[in-house]
Amino acid sequence: MLPAIYTALAGLLLLPLLVNLCCPHLFQDTYYFLHVAGLARRVRSYGRRRPVRTVVHDFLEKARQTPHKPFLLYRDETLTYAQVDRRSNQVARALRDHLGLRQGDCVAVFMGNEPAYVWLWLGLAKLGCAMACLNYNIRAKSLLHCFQCCGAKVLLASPELQAAVEEVLPSLKKDDVSIYYVSRTSNTDGVDSFLDKVDEVSTEPIPESWRSEVTFSTPALYIYTSGTTGATLVLRNRFSASQFWDDCRKYNVTVIQYIGELLRYLCNSPQKPNDRDHKVRVALGNGLRGDVWREFIKRFGDIHIYEFYASTEGNIGFANYTRKIGAVGRVNYLQRKVVSYELIKYDVEKDEPVRDENGYCIKVPKGEVGLLVCRITQLTPFSGYAGGKTQTEKKKLRDVFKKGDVYFNSGDLLMIDHDNFIYFHDRVGDTFRWKGENVATTEVADILGLVDFVQEANVYGVPVPGHEGRIGMASIKMKEGHEFDGKKLFKHIADYLPGYARPRFLRIQDTIEITGTFKHRKVTLVEEGFNPAVIKDALYFLDDKAAMYVPMTEDIYNAIRAETMKL
Repeated sequence: MLPAIYTALAGLLLLPLLVNLCCPHLFQDTYYFLHVAGLARRVRSYGRRRPVRTVVHDFLEKARQTPHKPFLLYRDETLTYAQVDRRSNQVARALRDHLGLRQGDCVAVFMGNEPAYVWLWLGLAKLGCAMACLNYNIRAKSLLHCFQCCGAKVLLASPELQAAVEEVLPSLKKDDVSIYYVSRTSNTDGVDSFLDKVDEVSTEPIPESWRSEVTFSTPALYIYTSGTTGATLVLRNRFSASQFWDDCRKYNVTVIQYIGELLRYLCNSPQKPNDRDHKVRVALGNGLRGDVWREFIKRFGDIHIYEFYASTEGNIGFANYTRKIGAVGRVNYLQRKVVSYELIKYDVEKDEPVRDENGYCIKVPKGEVGLLVCRITQLTPFSGYAGGKTQTEKKKLRDVFKKGDVYFNSGDLLMIDHDNFIYFHDRVGDTFRWKGENVATTEVADILGLVDFVQEANVYGVPVPGHEGRIGMASIKMKEGHEFDGKKLFKHIADYLPGYARPRFLRIQDTIEITGTFKHRKVTLVEEGFNPAVIKDALYFLDDKAAMYVPMTEDIYNAIRAETMKL
Protein backbone atom coordinates (compact mmCIF):
# COMPACT_ATOMS: atom_id res chain seq x y z
CA MET A 1 0.00 0.00 0.00
CA LEU A 2 2.76 2.41 1.02
CA PRO A 3 4.73 2.11 -2.23
CA ALA A 4 1.55 2.82 -4.19
CA ILE A 5 1.09 6.12 -2.27
CA TYR A 6 4.71 7.06 -2.94
CA THR A 7 4.21 6.25 -6.64
CA ALA A 8 1.10 8.44 -6.78
CA LEU A 9 2.87 11.31 -5.00
CA ALA A 10 5.83 10.98 -7.32
CA GLY A 11 3.47 11.09 -10.28
CA LEU A 12 1.85 14.28 -8.99
CA LEU A 13 5.23 15.89 -8.43
CA LEU A 14 6.38 14.90 -11.90
CA LEU A 15 3.13 15.96 -13.61
CA PRO A 16 4.19 19.61 -14.23
CA LEU A 17 7.49 18.37 -15.67
CA LEU A 18 5.74 15.88 -17.95
CA VAL A 19 3.23 18.52 -19.09
CA ASN A 20 6.09 20.93 -19.79
CA LEU A 21 7.90 18.32 -21.85
CA CYS A 22 4.84 17.33 -23.88
CA CYS A 23 3.18 20.77 -24.10
CA PRO A 24 5.82 23.36 -23.13
CA HIS A 25 3.50 26.34 -23.67
CA LEU A 26 0.25 24.87 -22.28
CA PHE A 27 0.02 27.25 -19.33
CA GLN A 28 0.88 30.31 -21.42
CA ASP A 29 -1.60 29.26 -24.13
CA THR A 30 -4.36 28.72 -21.57
CA TYR A 31 -3.68 31.98 -19.73
CA TYR A 32 -3.64 33.95 -22.99
CA PHE A 33 -6.93 32.44 -24.18
CA LEU A 34 -8.68 33.05 -20.85
CA HIS A 35 -7.42 36.65 -20.82
CA VAL A 36 -8.68 37.31 -24.38
CA ALA A 37 -12.01 35.56 -23.69
CA GLY A 38 -12.52 37.68 -20.56
CA LEU A 39 -11.75 40.84 -22.51
CA ALA A 40 -14.22 39.84 -25.24
CA ARG A 41 -16.97 39.29 -22.64
CA ARG A 42 -16.34 42.72 -21.12
CA VAL A 43 -16.43 44.40 -24.53
CA ARG A 44 -19.73 42.69 -25.38
CA SER A 45 -21.22 43.88 -22.10
CA TYR A 46 -20.03 47.44 -22.85
CA GLY A 47 -21.79 47.26 -26.22
CA ARG A 48 -25.12 46.31 -24.62
CA ARG A 49 -25.16 49.36 -22.33
CA ARG A 50 -27.12 52.49 -23.18
CA PRO A 51 -25.39 54.78 -23.69
CA VAL A 52 -22.72 52.42 -24.96
CA ARG A 53 -19.42 52.45 -23.06
CA THR A 54 -16.69 53.77 -25.34
CA VAL A 55 -13.16 55.13 -24.96
CA VAL A 56 -14.72 58.49 -24.02
CA HIS A 57 -16.27 56.88 -20.92
CA ASP A 58 -12.88 55.40 -19.93
CA PHE A 59 -11.12 58.74 -20.45
CA LEU A 60 -13.71 60.65 -18.38
CA GLU A 61 -13.47 58.05 -15.62
CA LYS A 62 -9.69 58.47 -15.54
CA ALA A 63 -10.02 62.26 -15.59
CA ARG A 64 -12.29 62.10 -12.54
CA GLN A 65 -10.00 59.71 -10.66
CA THR A 66 -6.68 61.43 -11.42
CA PRO A 67 -7.39 64.90 -12.85
CA HIS A 68 -3.85 66.19 -12.22
CA LYS A 69 -2.02 63.13 -13.60
CA PRO A 70 0.03 63.90 -16.74
CA PHE A 71 -1.79 62.65 -19.82
CA LEU A 72 0.31 64.10 -22.65
CA LEU A 73 4.02 64.89 -22.61
CA TYR A 74 5.29 66.82 -25.64
CA ARG A 75 8.69 68.52 -25.74
CA ASP A 76 8.65 70.66 -22.56
CA GLU A 77 4.85 70.77 -22.39
CA THR A 78 2.77 68.71 -19.94
CA LEU A 79 -1.01 68.39 -20.20
CA THR A 80 -3.00 66.72 -17.42
CA TYR A 81 -6.15 64.64 -17.81
CA ALA A 82 -8.21 67.59 -16.54
CA GLN A 83 -6.65 70.03 -19.03
CA VAL A 84 -7.22 67.69 -21.98
CA ASP A 85 -10.78 67.03 -20.75
CA ARG A 86 -11.60 70.74 -20.65
CA ARG A 87 -9.93 71.46 -23.99
CA SER A 88 -11.78 68.60 -25.71
CA ASN A 89 -15.06 69.93 -24.24
CA GLN A 90 -14.34 73.23 -25.97
CA VAL A 91 -13.58 71.41 -29.24
CA ALA A 92 -16.93 69.59 -29.10
CA ARG A 93 -18.80 72.82 -28.39
CA ALA A 94 -17.00 74.76 -31.15
CA LEU A 95 -17.68 72.00 -33.66
CA ARG A 96 -21.36 72.01 -32.71
CA ASP A 97 -21.93 75.77 -32.29
CA HIS A 98 -19.76 77.21 -35.05
CA LEU A 99 -19.52 74.37 -37.59
CA GLY A 100 -22.98 72.89 -37.07
CA LEU A 101 -21.74 69.32 -36.64
CA ARG A 102 -23.85 66.62 -35.01
CA GLN A 103 -23.28 62.98 -34.05
CA GLY A 104 -22.73 60.80 -37.08
CA ASP A 105 -20.80 63.47 -39.02
CA CYS A 106 -17.17 62.97 -40.03
CA VAL A 107 -14.23 65.39 -39.80
CA ALA A 108 -10.88 64.82 -41.51
CA VAL A 109 -7.76 65.87 -39.57
CA PHE A 110 -4.57 66.68 -41.52
CA MET A 111 -1.84 67.23 -38.93
CA GLY A 112 1.44 65.90 -37.61
CA ASN A 113 2.10 64.59 -34.09
CA GLU A 114 1.14 67.17 -31.48
CA PRO A 115 -1.16 67.39 -28.43
CA ALA A 116 -3.91 69.09 -30.47
CA TYR A 117 -4.36 65.84 -32.41
CA VAL A 118 -5.43 64.04 -29.23
CA TRP A 119 -7.81 66.64 -27.82
CA LEU A 120 -9.35 67.19 -31.26
CA TRP A 121 -10.09 63.47 -31.45
CA LEU A 122 -11.57 63.38 -27.94
CA GLY A 123 -13.69 66.42 -28.73
CA LEU A 124 -15.04 64.72 -31.85
CA ALA A 125 -15.71 61.53 -29.88
CA LYS A 126 -17.62 63.47 -27.21
CA LEU A 127 -19.80 64.84 -30.02
CA GLY A 128 -20.31 61.37 -31.53
CA CYS A 129 -18.41 62.27 -34.71
CA ALA A 130 -15.88 60.15 -36.56
CA MET A 131 -12.35 61.41 -37.24
CA ALA A 132 -10.48 60.56 -40.44
CA CYS A 133 -6.73 60.51 -39.74
CA LEU A 134 -5.05 61.78 -42.92
CA ASN A 135 -1.35 61.02 -43.36
CA TYR A 136 0.44 64.39 -43.37
CA ASN A 137 2.91 63.07 -46.01
CA ILE A 138 0.32 62.70 -48.75
CA ARG A 139 -0.33 65.37 -51.36
CA ALA A 140 -2.51 66.26 -54.35
CA LYS A 141 -4.43 63.32 -55.84
CA SER A 142 -3.64 61.00 -52.94
CA LEU A 143 -4.82 63.57 -50.40
CA LEU A 144 -8.08 64.13 -52.25
CA HIS A 145 -8.67 60.39 -52.58
CA CYS A 146 -8.21 59.76 -48.85
CA PHE A 147 -10.41 62.73 -47.97
CA GLN A 148 -13.21 61.70 -50.30
CA CYS A 149 -13.22 58.07 -49.08
CA CYS A 150 -14.37 58.97 -45.57
CA GLY A 151 -17.26 61.23 -46.65
CA ALA A 152 -16.14 64.17 -44.49
CA LYS A 153 -17.41 67.67 -45.18
CA VAL A 154 -14.95 69.41 -42.81
CA LEU A 155 -11.15 69.44 -42.92
CA LEU A 156 -9.06 70.54 -39.93
CA ALA A 157 -5.47 71.11 -41.00
CA SER A 158 -2.22 72.24 -39.44
CA PRO A 159 -1.12 75.69 -40.69
CA GLU A 160 2.28 74.08 -41.34
CA LEU A 161 0.60 72.14 -44.15
CA GLN A 162 -0.69 75.30 -45.83
CA ALA A 163 0.99 74.57 -49.18
CA ALA A 164 -0.57 71.08 -49.35
CA VAL A 165 -4.01 72.49 -48.44
CA GLU A 166 -3.83 75.27 -51.02
CA GLU A 167 -2.89 72.75 -53.71
CA VAL A 168 -6.20 70.88 -53.31
CA LEU A 169 -8.30 73.87 -52.20
CA PRO A 170 -10.14 74.39 -55.54
CA SER A 171 -11.23 70.74 -55.60
CA LEU A 172 -12.35 70.81 -51.96
CA LYS A 173 -14.29 74.03 -52.45
CA LYS A 174 -15.95 72.54 -55.52
CA ASP A 175 -17.23 69.75 -53.26
CA ASP A 176 -18.49 72.32 -50.73
CA VAL A 177 -15.96 71.30 -48.05
CA SER A 178 -15.37 73.60 -45.06
CA ILE A 179 -11.66 73.99 -44.32
CA TYR A 180 -10.11 75.30 -41.11
CA TYR A 181 -6.54 75.72 -39.93
CA VAL A 182 -5.96 74.56 -36.35
CA SER A 183 -4.75 78.06 -35.48
CA ARG A 184 -6.16 81.45 -34.45
CA THR A 185 -5.60 83.11 -37.82
CA SER A 186 -5.56 82.14 -41.50
CA ASN A 187 -3.48 83.47 -44.39
CA THR A 188 -5.41 81.55 -47.05
CA ASP A 189 -8.53 82.86 -48.77
CA GLY A 190 -11.31 80.31 -48.36
CA VAL A 191 -9.78 78.76 -45.26
CA ASP A 192 -11.00 79.82 -41.81
CA SER A 193 -9.30 79.51 -38.39
CA PHE A 194 -10.52 77.12 -35.67
CA LEU A 195 -8.65 77.72 -32.40
CA ASP A 196 -10.12 81.21 -31.92
CA LYS A 197 -13.57 79.59 -31.97
CA VAL A 198 -12.43 76.95 -29.47
CA ASP A 199 -11.07 79.61 -27.11
CA GLU A 200 -14.37 81.47 -26.79
CA VAL A 201 -16.67 78.59 -25.79
CA SER A 202 -17.31 76.96 -22.40
CA THR A 203 -15.18 74.19 -20.88
CA GLU A 204 -18.24 72.63 -19.18
CA PRO A 205 -18.76 68.86 -19.58
CA ILE A 206 -20.51 67.66 -22.73
CA PRO A 207 -23.99 66.13 -22.24
CA GLU A 208 -24.22 62.42 -23.06
CA SER A 209 -27.26 63.22 -25.20
CA TRP A 210 -24.92 64.74 -27.80
CA ARG A 211 -23.62 61.20 -28.52
CA SER A 212 -26.67 59.18 -27.47
CA GLU A 213 -27.00 57.40 -30.83
CA VAL A 214 -23.44 56.02 -30.78
CA THR A 215 -23.14 52.21 -30.77
CA PHE A 216 -20.22 49.82 -31.27
CA SER A 217 -20.99 49.76 -35.00
CA THR A 218 -20.71 53.55 -35.28
CA PRO A 219 -17.42 54.58 -36.98
CA ALA A 220 -15.04 56.24 -34.51
CA LEU A 221 -11.91 56.59 -36.66
CA TYR A 222 -10.98 56.19 -40.29
CA ILE A 223 -7.37 55.06 -40.14
CA TYR A 224 -4.90 55.37 -43.00
CA THR A 225 -1.76 55.13 -40.86
CA SER A 226 -0.78 53.48 -37.59
CA GLY A 227 -1.75 55.04 -34.25
CA THR A 228 -1.58 54.44 -30.52
CA THR A 229 -3.46 55.09 -27.30
CA GLY A 230 -2.32 54.71 -23.62
CA ALA A 231 -2.41 56.39 -20.25
CA THR A 232 0.35 58.92 -20.08
CA LEU A 233 1.43 59.39 -23.72
CA VAL A 234 4.73 60.94 -24.84
CA LEU A 235 4.64 62.57 -28.27
CA ARG A 236 7.35 63.82 -30.60
CA ASN A 237 6.71 65.52 -33.93
CA ARG A 238 9.21 63.23 -35.70
CA PHE A 239 11.16 60.12 -34.76
CA SER A 240 14.81 60.75 -33.95
CA ALA A 241 17.16 57.79 -33.43
CA SER A 242 19.80 60.03 -31.83
CA GLN A 243 17.33 61.56 -29.33
CA PHE A 244 15.15 58.50 -28.66
CA TRP A 245 16.78 57.22 -25.47
CA ASP A 246 17.30 60.75 -24.15
CA ASP A 247 13.54 61.27 -24.51
CA CYS A 248 12.87 57.96 -22.75
CA ARG A 249 15.09 59.04 -19.86
CA LYS A 250 13.62 62.55 -19.77
CA TYR A 251 10.01 61.35 -19.53
CA ASN A 252 10.68 58.11 -17.56
CA VAL A 253 9.15 56.04 -20.37
CA THR A 254 8.42 52.40 -19.42
CA VAL A 255 6.65 51.12 -22.57
CA ILE A 256 7.47 51.87 -26.20
CA GLN A 257 5.57 51.05 -29.38
CA TYR A 258 7.53 50.25 -32.51
CA ILE A 259 7.51 49.25 -36.11
CA GLY A 260 10.42 47.03 -37.11
CA GLU A 261 12.30 49.82 -38.85
CA LEU A 262 12.35 51.95 -35.69
CA LEU A 263 14.32 49.39 -33.66
CA ARG A 264 16.70 48.86 -36.60
CA TYR A 265 17.43 52.60 -36.67
CA LEU A 266 18.21 52.47 -32.95
CA CYS A 267 20.55 49.51 -33.43
CA ASN A 268 22.35 51.33 -36.26
CA SER A 269 22.91 54.50 -34.19
CA PRO A 270 26.36 55.03 -32.61
CA GLN A 271 26.85 53.14 -29.36
CA LYS A 272 26.88 55.13 -26.11
CA PRO A 273 28.01 54.20 -22.58
CA ASN A 274 24.48 54.84 -21.24
CA ASP A 275 22.62 52.69 -23.80
CA ARG A 276 21.17 50.58 -20.96
CA ASP A 277 20.43 53.53 -18.70
CA HIS A 278 16.64 53.79 -19.07
CA LYS A 279 13.39 52.50 -17.55
CA VAL A 280 11.91 50.89 -20.66
CA ARG A 281 10.74 47.38 -19.79
CA VAL A 282 8.27 46.53 -22.59
CA ALA A 283 8.22 47.07 -26.37
CA LEU A 284 5.07 46.39 -28.42
CA GLY A 285 4.87 46.35 -32.19
CA ASN A 286 5.32 44.45 -35.41
CA GLY A 287 7.63 44.02 -38.37
CA LEU A 288 10.72 43.21 -36.29
CA ARG A 289 13.33 40.97 -37.90
CA GLY A 290 14.89 38.26 -35.75
CA ASP A 291 18.45 39.57 -36.16
CA VAL A 292 17.42 43.10 -35.15
CA TRP A 293 15.49 41.66 -32.20
CA ARG A 294 18.60 39.88 -30.88
CA GLU A 295 20.83 42.91 -31.43
CA PHE A 296 18.32 45.23 -29.73
CA ILE A 297 18.06 43.29 -26.44
CA LYS A 298 21.80 42.56 -26.46
CA ARG A 299 22.61 46.26 -26.69
CA PHE A 300 19.77 47.98 -24.81
CA GLY A 301 19.00 45.41 -22.11
CA ASP A 302 16.42 42.71 -21.40
CA ILE A 303 13.40 44.62 -22.69
CA HIS A 304 10.37 42.35 -23.05
CA ILE A 305 9.42 42.48 -26.73
CA TYR A 306 5.87 41.54 -27.66
CA GLU A 307 5.57 41.23 -31.42
CA PHE A 308 2.06 40.95 -32.83
CA TYR A 309 0.29 40.49 -36.14
CA ALA A 310 -2.89 42.40 -37.00
CA SER A 311 -4.43 44.81 -39.48
CA THR A 312 -6.85 47.65 -38.87
CA GLU A 313 -9.61 46.17 -41.00
CA GLY A 314 -8.79 42.49 -40.44
CA ASN A 315 -10.77 39.97 -38.40
CA ILE A 316 -7.79 37.95 -37.18
CA GLY A 317 -4.71 38.75 -35.12
CA PHE A 318 -1.92 37.03 -33.20
CA ALA A 319 0.25 38.03 -30.25
CA ASN A 320 3.67 36.58 -29.44
CA TYR A 321 2.95 36.23 -25.72
CA THR A 322 5.79 33.72 -25.29
CA ARG A 323 8.29 36.21 -26.75
CA LYS A 324 9.75 33.69 -29.20
CA ILE A 325 12.30 35.64 -31.24
CA GLY A 326 11.14 36.17 -34.82
CA ALA A 327 7.57 34.92 -34.34
CA VAL A 328 4.36 36.97 -34.48
CA GLY A 329 2.33 34.56 -32.37
CA ARG A 330 1.30 30.97 -31.71
CA VAL A 331 -1.41 28.61 -32.84
CA ASN A 332 -3.56 28.58 -29.71
CA TYR A 333 -5.66 25.40 -29.53
CA LEU A 334 -8.44 27.03 -27.51
CA GLN A 335 -8.54 30.16 -29.68
CA ARG A 336 -8.80 28.03 -32.80
CA LYS A 337 -11.96 26.41 -31.42
CA VAL A 338 -13.78 29.75 -31.71
CA VAL A 339 -11.87 31.51 -34.52
CA SER A 340 -11.64 29.70 -37.88
CA TYR A 341 -8.45 30.65 -39.72
CA GLU A 342 -6.15 28.76 -42.08
CA LEU A 343 -3.09 29.15 -44.27
CA ILE A 344 -3.89 28.21 -47.86
CA LYS A 345 -1.79 27.62 -50.96
CA TYR A 346 -1.25 30.77 -53.01
CA ASP A 347 0.00 31.28 -56.56
CA VAL A 348 2.16 34.40 -56.38
CA GLU A 349 2.51 34.64 -60.16
CA LYS A 350 -1.25 34.50 -60.80
CA ASP A 351 -1.92 36.50 -57.62
CA GLU A 352 -4.69 34.16 -56.48
CA PRO A 353 -5.30 31.17 -54.18
CA VAL A 354 -4.71 27.67 -55.60
CA ARG A 355 -7.87 25.55 -55.81
CA ASP A 356 -8.30 21.78 -56.12
CA GLU A 357 -10.30 19.84 -58.71
CA ASN A 358 -13.49 20.62 -56.76
CA GLY A 359 -12.79 24.35 -56.75
CA TYR A 360 -11.88 24.56 -53.05
CA CYS A 361 -8.77 26.09 -51.47
CA ILE A 362 -5.95 23.89 -50.21
CA LYS A 363 -4.55 24.08 -46.67
CA VAL A 364 -0.75 24.15 -46.46
CA PRO A 365 1.08 21.79 -44.07
CA LYS A 366 3.23 23.05 -41.22
CA GLY A 367 6.53 24.48 -42.35
CA GLU A 368 5.13 25.81 -45.65
CA VAL A 369 4.16 29.38 -46.50
CA GLY A 370 0.49 30.11 -47.14
CA LEU A 371 -2.05 32.93 -47.42
CA LEU A 372 -3.77 33.72 -44.12
CA VAL A 373 -7.58 33.65 -44.35
CA CYS A 374 -10.13 33.91 -41.54
CA ARG A 375 -13.80 33.00 -41.73
CA ILE A 376 -16.17 35.98 -41.53
CA THR A 377 -18.63 35.38 -38.71
CA GLN A 378 -20.54 37.38 -36.10
CA LEU A 379 -17.61 36.81 -33.74
CA THR A 380 -14.99 37.69 -36.39
CA PRO A 381 -16.68 40.28 -38.64
CA PHE A 382 -15.21 42.19 -41.56
CA SER A 383 -16.71 45.67 -41.83
CA GLY A 384 -14.92 46.61 -45.04
CA TYR A 385 -13.58 49.92 -46.36
CA ALA A 386 -15.21 53.34 -46.23
CA GLY A 387 -16.36 54.43 -49.67
CA GLY A 388 -14.95 51.33 -51.31
CA LYS A 389 -17.49 48.55 -51.95
CA THR A 390 -15.36 47.09 -54.75
CA GLN A 391 -12.28 46.94 -52.52
CA THR A 392 -14.36 45.42 -49.73
CA GLU A 393 -15.60 42.62 -51.99
CA LYS A 394 -12.07 41.93 -53.23
CA LYS A 395 -11.03 41.07 -49.67
CA LYS A 396 -13.72 38.39 -49.39
CA LEU A 397 -12.92 34.84 -50.52
CA ARG A 398 -15.98 32.71 -51.20
CA ASP A 399 -16.44 28.92 -51.36
CA VAL A 400 -13.10 28.43 -49.64
CA PHE A 401 -13.56 25.03 -48.03
CA LYS A 402 -17.26 24.43 -48.70
CA LYS A 403 -20.04 25.96 -50.77
CA GLY A 404 -21.26 29.28 -49.37
CA ASP A 405 -18.54 30.00 -46.80
CA VAL A 406 -16.88 33.44 -46.81
CA TYR A 407 -13.35 34.20 -45.55
CA PHE A 408 -11.37 37.42 -45.12
CA ASN A 409 -8.31 37.52 -47.36
CA SER A 410 -5.52 39.06 -45.26
CA GLY A 411 -3.23 39.57 -48.25
CA ASP A 412 -0.36 38.28 -46.10
CA LEU A 413 1.76 35.15 -46.43
CA LEU A 414 2.56 33.47 -43.11
CA MET A 415 4.16 30.21 -41.97
CA ILE A 416 3.42 27.93 -38.99
CA ASP A 417 6.36 25.82 -37.82
CA HIS A 418 6.22 22.37 -36.25
CA ASP A 419 6.20 23.90 -32.76
CA ASN A 420 3.07 25.93 -33.66
CA PHE A 421 4.85 29.30 -33.79
CA ILE A 422 3.57 31.68 -36.48
CA TYR A 423 5.94 33.74 -38.66
CA PHE A 424 5.21 36.58 -41.07
CA HIS A 425 6.67 35.92 -44.52
CA ASP A 426 5.55 38.59 -47.02
CA ARG A 427 2.70 40.62 -48.48
CA VAL A 428 1.00 39.71 -51.74
CA GLY A 429 -0.63 41.67 -54.52
CA ASP A 430 -0.12 45.32 -55.28
CA THR A 431 1.16 46.60 -51.93
CA PHE A 432 4.58 46.58 -50.29
CA ARG A 433 5.88 48.11 -47.09
CA TRP A 434 8.80 50.56 -46.79
CA LYS A 435 9.85 52.83 -43.92
CA GLY A 436 6.92 51.51 -41.92
CA GLU A 437 4.41 52.70 -44.54
CA ASN A 438 2.25 50.73 -46.99
CA VAL A 439 2.85 51.68 -50.61
CA ALA A 440 0.14 50.96 -53.21
CA THR A 441 1.94 50.11 -56.46
CA THR A 442 -1.02 51.03 -58.68
CA GLU A 443 -1.18 54.50 -57.14
CA VAL A 444 2.55 55.10 -57.74
CA ALA A 445 2.24 53.74 -61.29
CA ASP A 446 -0.62 56.17 -61.98
CA ILE A 447 1.55 59.08 -60.82
CA LEU A 448 4.45 57.96 -63.04
CA GLY A 449 2.05 57.62 -65.97
CA LEU A 450 1.32 61.36 -65.87
CA VAL A 451 4.85 62.17 -67.11
CA ASP A 452 4.86 62.98 -70.81
CA PHE A 453 7.62 60.51 -71.80
CA VAL A 454 6.21 57.51 -69.84
CA GLN A 455 3.89 55.20 -71.76
CA GLU A 456 3.49 52.50 -69.08
CA ALA A 457 4.87 51.82 -65.60
CA ASN A 458 5.04 48.63 -63.53
CA VAL A 459 5.82 49.37 -59.86
CA TYR A 460 7.01 46.80 -57.33
CA GLY A 461 9.05 46.50 -54.15
CA VAL A 462 12.51 44.92 -53.99
CA PRO A 463 14.38 43.77 -50.88
CA VAL A 464 17.48 45.71 -49.79
CA PRO A 465 20.21 44.26 -47.54
CA GLY A 466 19.89 45.40 -43.93
CA HIS A 467 16.47 46.98 -44.39
CA GLU A 468 13.03 45.86 -43.33
CA GLY A 469 10.36 45.64 -46.01
CA ARG A 470 10.92 46.47 -49.69
CA ILE A 471 12.00 49.63 -51.45
CA GLY A 472 10.17 51.01 -54.48
CA MET A 473 11.32 50.19 -58.01
CA ALA A 474 9.59 50.79 -61.32
CA SER A 475 9.89 49.26 -64.76
CA ILE A 476 9.10 51.93 -67.35
CA LYS A 477 8.25 51.73 -71.04
CA MET A 478 9.08 54.97 -72.86
CA LYS A 479 6.80 56.65 -75.38
CA GLU A 480 8.05 56.40 -78.93
CA GLY A 481 10.22 59.35 -79.93
CA HIS A 482 10.78 60.52 -76.34
CA GLU A 483 13.94 60.54 -74.22
CA PHE A 484 14.31 59.84 -70.51
CA ASP A 485 14.61 63.03 -68.40
CA GLY A 486 15.88 62.26 -64.89
CA LYS A 487 15.44 65.81 -63.58
CA LYS A 488 11.90 66.16 -64.85
CA LEU A 489 10.82 62.80 -63.42
CA PHE A 490 12.41 63.59 -60.04
CA LYS A 491 10.54 66.90 -59.78
CA HIS A 492 7.27 65.20 -60.73
CA ILE A 493 7.44 62.45 -58.11
CA ALA A 494 8.73 64.88 -55.46
CA ASP A 495 5.61 66.99 -56.06
CA TYR A 496 3.15 64.11 -55.97
CA LEU A 497 4.57 61.33 -53.78
CA PRO A 498 5.81 61.19 -50.17
CA GLY A 499 9.43 60.11 -49.71
CA TYR A 500 8.68 56.50 -48.76
CA ALA A 501 6.57 55.94 -51.91
CA ARG A 502 9.04 57.35 -54.47
CA PRO A 503 10.63 54.63 -56.64
CA ARG A 504 14.31 54.54 -55.72
CA PHE A 505 15.28 52.51 -58.79
CA LEU A 506 14.05 52.68 -62.40
CA ARG A 507 14.43 50.08 -65.11
CA ILE A 508 13.75 51.09 -68.73
CA GLN A 509 12.23 48.21 -70.73
CA ASP A 510 11.09 47.89 -74.34
CA THR A 511 8.06 45.85 -73.30
CA ILE A 512 6.30 45.29 -69.98
CA GLU A 513 5.17 41.71 -69.57
CA ILE A 514 1.65 40.89 -68.44
CA THR A 515 -0.05 37.73 -67.15
CA GLY A 516 -2.91 35.84 -68.80
CA THR A 517 -5.31 37.99 -66.80
CA PHE A 518 -3.61 41.21 -68.04
CA LYS A 519 -1.81 41.96 -64.77
CA HIS A 520 1.80 43.15 -64.70
CA ARG A 521 4.33 40.38 -64.14
CA LYS A 522 6.38 41.29 -61.08
CA VAL A 523 7.87 38.11 -59.65
CA THR A 524 10.85 37.91 -62.03
CA LEU A 525 11.47 41.66 -61.78
CA VAL A 526 11.54 41.46 -57.98
CA GLU A 527 13.96 38.51 -58.11
CA GLU A 528 16.31 40.34 -60.51
CA GLY A 529 16.37 43.43 -58.29
CA PHE A 530 18.62 46.35 -59.21
CA ASN A 531 22.07 44.86 -59.87
CA PRO A 532 23.58 46.63 -62.92
CA ALA A 533 25.97 43.71 -63.47
CA VAL A 534 23.04 41.36 -64.02
CA ILE A 535 20.40 43.57 -65.65
CA LYS A 536 21.12 44.63 -69.22
CA ASP A 537 18.30 47.20 -69.35
CA ALA A 538 19.12 50.83 -68.54
CA LEU A 539 18.95 51.38 -64.76
CA TYR A 540 18.57 54.65 -62.85
CA PHE A 541 18.91 55.59 -59.20
CA LEU A 542 17.08 58.38 -57.38
CA ASP A 543 19.78 60.77 -56.14
CA ASP A 544 18.25 63.16 -53.58
CA LYS A 545 21.31 65.44 -53.47
CA ALA A 546 21.41 65.86 -57.25
CA ALA A 547 17.59 66.12 -57.34
CA MET A 548 17.41 63.77 -60.32
CA TYR A 549 17.53 60.14 -61.43
CA VAL A 550 21.13 59.24 -62.30
CA PRO A 551 22.48 56.14 -64.08
CA MET A 552 22.84 53.20 -61.68
CA THR A 553 26.50 52.27 -61.27
CA GLU A 554 28.44 49.41 -59.69
CA ASP A 555 29.72 51.85 -57.06
CA ILE A 556 26.19 52.84 -56.04
CA TYR A 557 25.12 49.18 -55.99
CA ASN A 558 28.10 48.14 -53.85
CA ALA A 559 27.53 51.03 -51.42
CA ILE A 560 23.91 49.93 -50.96
CA ARG A 561 24.98 46.30 -50.48
CA ALA A 562 27.58 47.37 -47.92
CA GLU A 563 24.96 49.53 -46.15
CA THR A 564 27.22 52.59 -46.41
CA MET A 565 24.67 54.52 -48.48
CA LYS A 566 21.64 55.85 -46.65
CA LEU A 567 18.30 55.13 -48.31
